Amino acid sequence: MYVADSRASTSAASAEGAVRPRAGRRRAAVAPTVLALGAVSLITDVSSEMVTAVLPLYLVTGLGLSPLGFGLLDGIYNGFSALVRLIGGHLADRGGGRHKWVAGFGYALSAACKPLLLLAHTLTPIGLILAADRTGKGLRTAPRDALISLSSTPETRGRAFGVHRAMDTAGALFGPLVAFLILRATVDGYDAVFTVSFCVAVVGVLVLVLFVPNSVNGTRTKPDPDGARTKSAPDDARTKSAPDGARTTATGTAPQASSGDIAPRPTLRAALALLGRPDLRRVTLCALLLGLATVSDSFVYLLLQRRLGVPDRWFALLPLGTAAAFLLLAVPLGRLADRVGRWRVFLAGHGALLLAYALLLTSWHGTALPYAVLLLHGCFYAATDGVLMAVASQSVPEELRSSGLALVQTGQALARFVCSLGFGAAWTAWGDRTALTASTVALALCALFALTLRRPTPSAPSEGLA
Repeated sequence: MYVADSRASTSAASAEGAVRPRAGRRRAAVAPTVLALGAVSLITDVSSEMVTAVLPLYLVTGLGLSPLGFGLLDGIYNGFSALVRLIGGHLADRGGGRHKWVAGFGYALSAACKPLLLLAHTLTPIGLILAADRTGKGLRTAPRDALISLSSTPETRGRAFGVHRAMDTAGALFGPLVAFLILRATVDGYDAVFTVSFCVAVVGVLVLVLFVPNSVNGTRTKPDPDGARTKSAPDDARTKSAPDGARTTATGTAPQASSGDIAPRPTLRAALALLGRPDLRRVTLCALLLGLATVSDSFVYLLLQRRLGVPDRWFALLPLGTAAAFLLLAVPLGRLADRVGRWRVFLAGHGALLLAYALLLTSWHGTALPYAVLLLHGCFYAATDGVLMAVASQSVPEELRSSGLALVQTGQALARFVCSLGFGAAWTAWGDRTALTASTVALALCALFALTLRRPTPSAPSEGLA
């Protein structure tokens, strides 16, 4: 009876995404690869958030774009990367584990776009530059997250993504602050912001090249001559051939067949075939549906500015509230997700976003309103951004890790692109309050559907594993 109860408890925990460490095992430290990638993301986010913080005001006030026009550009900025995420994930997997170099190319491409903003003053060239910048983001995101996942053990994966997102958000915290100081200290403030952003982005690329290792946990992968992809042993291990042709380690024991020593060479068809897995298909569908009702950050800040009458010179500081909450909560919520279930934390994050929308819709104009909204907004990101990647990692084989994560990211990014267009159009046609009300109702319905869709069934308790 005791054994049966223990197994039932373990299955229930696994179904919700909680991974329990074995008894007596010491809590593993975060891998150096995760810390190095966190440093790269921190520096890069200082650069990108400098631009993001001033871009809404620059486009709407400086260039006079309508909410629909801004929604189009914002959709490009946040959703165009969806078109190349699968390519980035595929190149990283097919290149024999060259996740670092695919990610590095993406970082470099985004850095190169920053000075081009100095030359663009109309909708079309700005749109093209933002599209190229987001192409770089799309190429780098899946390989970077795959490196984090492959560098971490299953029971600490949520914490690893939490640490990375916390470091990433530290950059998002400093970026708007730097932009604010530059705008106050210079006459031609926007050009100065774009110039400094480019210099910082170059530093991020150099840190990636110099400090992120080429291998994960000492293991490299290389293509097999006959088209299969063979995973080599760690650098300090030697292998030898057994009489029956099986590969054995230096200890003379043959690895298990299920360990993935030889796997089919990654292809786009194999990546898309991952959607045949019920667990990954559900994760992707839920991310897509919830993304359709997630209002862009820039619109949230514009709504706050309208409600409170925030002066233009203070607008760049609004993202600081979201970034500060994200920074403080990313690691605690990542660890909580490992213990109580990643999907529970993920849906709870959308509950925090619903509360933020509800506050924006109320007639309350108190001084605590921006703090409450931005705190809930940051809590949403802390509970969903890295946690979603930890959820998806559990459902994707190692040899297709980048491609599998890119599938989820692509669905989410495309959905948010559509949401930006729809929200901008609704704002232009019916006003900001009506547009936000529709998004709030849609998010509540999508969250309820996601809760039902991801509920594990008694016949297949492991399908909810995340």
